[in-house]
Amino acid sequence: MTTATASQTETQLPPLIPRETLFGNPKRARPRLSPDGKYLAYIAPDEKDVLQVWLNTLGQQDDRKLTDDQKRGIRAFFWTYNLEQLIYLQDSDGDENFHLYSVNIQSNVVRDLTPFQGVKAQPIDIDPAFPDEVLVGLNLNNPEKFDVYRINLNNGAVEFDTDNPGNIVSWTADAQFQIRAAVAATQDGGSDLLFRETADKPWETLRHWGPDDEGGAVSFSQDGKTLYIVGSHDANAERLIALNPATSEETVLAADDQYDVDDILIHPTTRVVQAVSVYKDKEEWQILDESIAPDFEAIAQVREGEFTIGSRDLADKNWLVAYLTDDGPVYYYLYNRESKSSSLLFSNKPELEELSLASMQPVSYQARDGLTIHGYLTTPAGLEGKNLPTVLYVHGGPWARDTWGYSPTVQWLANRGYAVLQVNFRGSTGYGKDFLNAGNRQWGAAMHDDLIDAVNWLTEQGISDPNKIAIMGGSYGGYATLVGLTFTPDVFACGVDIVGPSNLVTLIQSVPPYWAPMMAMFAHRVGDLEKEEEFLKERSPLFFADQIEKPLLIGQGANDPRVKQAESEQIVEAMRQAGKPVEYALYTDEGHGFARPENRLHFYAIAEGFLAKYLGGRAEPVGEIEGHSGVVK
Repeated sequence: MTTATASQTETQLPPLIPRETLFGNPKRARPRLSPDGKYLAYIAPDEKDVLQVWLNTLGQQDDRKLTDDQKRGIRAFFWTYNLEQLIYLQDSDGDENFHLYSVNIQSNVVRDLTPFQGVKAQPIDIDPAFPDEVLVGLNLNNPEKFDVYRINLNNGAVEFDTDNPGNIVSWTADAQFQIRAAVAATQDGGSDLLFRETADKPWETLRHWGPDDEGGAVSFSQDGKTLYIVGSHDANAERLIALNPATSEETVLAADDQYDVDDILIHPTTRVVQAVSVYKDKEEWQILDESIAPDFEAIAQVREGEFTIGSRDLADKNWLVAYLTDDGPVYYYLYNRESKSSSLLFSNKPELEELSLASMQPVSYQARDGLTIHGYLTTPAGLEGKNLPTVLYVHGGPWARDTWGYSPTVQWLANRGYAVLQVNFRGSTGYGKDFLNAGNRQWGAAMHDDLIDAVNWLTEQGISDPNKIAIMGGSYGGYATLVGLTFTPDVFACGVDIVGPSNLVTLIQSVPPYWAPMMAMFAHRVGDLEKEEEFLKERSPLFFADQIEKPLLIGQGANDPRVKQAESEQIVEAMRQAGKPVEYALYTDEGHGFARPENRLHFYAIAEGFLAKYLGGRAEPVGEIEGHSGVVK
């Protein structure tokens, strides 16, 4: 009977999609228009399959490689307003001490703009009126705080601009390219909105957000008399607000009762706020500047799925638009505002275009205390969504959320025959502060109850085989996996933990020094190490490793600055001492996740065999994976 059922499942499922197709590098991705509209820069692999920045003259077939990263690959870049230069970011083997590199598109000369050992660079702003400068945050003078520096793109000179008193976590420049607003973390776990009339005036506090509120600065208006902010004060969800710093008068520009303001579209030269989105089950846009209403209407007709405005030229004639769907690649179009016409540039992974991929459906259920929990369910293409082996795939953060759209991990699992449920448990962002604060001090408690309630919902709906449900996730999702196997050892068939903390005490003790301003917030939302060490231990899976009954697979980056290698190794050691089943893969050139495709392919090959063994899904043979750094211990 079992063999017949397995055979039937195999014939109903679409062909096995190779892991290389899902987890390998994109063919071309993340394109950005140059400010003058002449060029398109994008990320693509070179002949060694290392991601580089490439350049194309629009309308021509002259694509050429600009950068020569040797190993890790470039994943983030932006144009400057100096039309011959763009900037990319790179760290060392995942240590997150990012440097800013400029590259000249004519000469291909690369310059390290922040050549400081052990220092992290944070881009703050560029401005078309100041094309030869970039404002950057550097923790150069003190590893715990980022001061502001002004870097000259022509000669590389680094000039100190604004001192950080120690607790500022974000900076905002005005149209004169002067730092005039900031957000500072406060001892109560909240934050202050700071403002100064000019760069030589002292900071004044415009508003305080308590530890249960969220808020921040977005942008100044062109005349500098309005500061656009988001904040949840006097409301449940974060609203977009125009604040007059001179009078402290606030005008609400966009709001939703339940969902936070998400994306904000601002004109690159006039600084007018043109549109704002909230993310419900999917993203929904509200237009504030009617001059772009016909553009949004035209863009929405081009193809199905969600769209985002990736970049635009300074003349605002051409927009680069990305279309996202749940069952295919990202498609990039060039949209012309005058003709209202769109032309396809490329998709990021053409090999996905003709594949039979699974659809992702928004779902919701009631938690045991009555709270509504939202999430996304994906069931395998070709199979009826009944009595399936299932993976509960838990997002990281935890102050983040899952969204609708294509996910290589979700499609991989679905193609192997698993249902996949992604849950925005309490404490996830986007659903307003009441929902966010419901997760305070609930790591391993009510936040985990939401996941168990999700399992119960899956079985009550008949979607999942209750004996074949795995839990898997990265970062906080890795912690949730460890909690699942320790605190509720009978619920899951197995677990896959990627860079998850096992001990909240050692996690807090070993965070990067520049997290110092945020630790009061951490004490409020997670627990206070100075006063509540025992409480934190009670929520730490490490101390309950002897309760684990089901097999566990752990993946870890050796250079992870957030969740140190010891977080994985201490629970591996505890499990082995207790005779518990654990497999462990360490990647010597990775950090908080797996950036190199060789390492992704290696880990997911191991995970695929692991899940097939304990859940019974399909598996592609491991094969030969060259160039990975994985050490299986």
